[in-house]
Amino acid sequence: MSVRLVYLDGQFLPEHEARLSLHDAGFVWGATATDRVRTYGRKLFRLADHIKRFRKSCQLCYIPQPIPDDELTRLSEHLVEHNGGLIPPDDELVLIMFATPGERSPTLGLMVEPLDVERYQALIELGARLVTPPTRQLPKECIRPQAKVRSRLHWWIAEREAREIDPESSALLQNVDFEVTETATANFLIVRGGMVMSPLRSSILNGISLDYVQKLCAQLGIPFAEAPISVDQCLEAREAILTSTSFGICGVSSINRRPIPWPGGILRRLHAAWSESVGVDIWRDFRRRG
Repeated sequence: MSVRLVYLDGQFLPEHEARLSLHDAGFVWGATATDRVRTYGRKLFRLADHIKRFRKSCQLCYIPQPIPDDELTRLSEHLVEHNGGLIPPDDELVLIMFATPGERSPTLGLMVEPLDVERYQALIELGARLVTPPTRQLPKECIRPQAKVRSRLHWWIAEREAREIDPESSALLQNVDFEVTETATANFLIVRGGMVMSPLRSSILNGISLDYVQKLCAQLGIPFAEAPISVDQCLEAREAILTSTSFGICGVSSINRRPIPWPGGILRRLHAAWSESVGVDIWRDFRRRG
């Protein structure tokens, strides 16, 4: 079959035939757990870790997800093989998993689509521009930050607020204690005194890429720590870094319109180490050609 397939509730379908009921709780209540995996060299990167986080998100959100891990792996790899055959062999792919309580029974969907290169080119080539908007991170007493979900109205508002300040920016949210947390699509790090610092893990999504950066830091002998981080500390940092499934890592070039040193030495070392570990330049697809 020469059309892109998706998996939805027990069957593979052409993407244009996939439908969700308007009465699905994922739509009515915004009750949708999700996860996102990308390929390097057409191999899904840390798929087992993403499946584990996906299952945890479902548990935290009371969303049934009865498909065992080995079956999720098989289904995902089949979609990568089929949909990957429809695009040039050097192009990479993204797997999206989602689960909802459904209308009368749970819904599970898997999609594999080409990596959206244009969306992230500016981050790699110019550095990310971040703004801390008025909207805050939801307190963990409302929705646990360890749950990756699509109930994201506060992020939608925060992104609009940020772009009113800087049209090319993304929102970096603070919590109610004025500590920075993360962006809508990435974990956030700063470099101070040669140390890579993350906001406390209890206040942010458990990023698979963040975990990998920590492992790379250990291999490279770069100190890594978790601590509350203020906006002032960010503005005084030697570097700031985003880490995310789609692009791996990128540098931050400004926060609240204040320049941040970019690109930095730690960023370069992490980029080189990550690229070596997966056998391809992780930024290859995001650099404009010609």
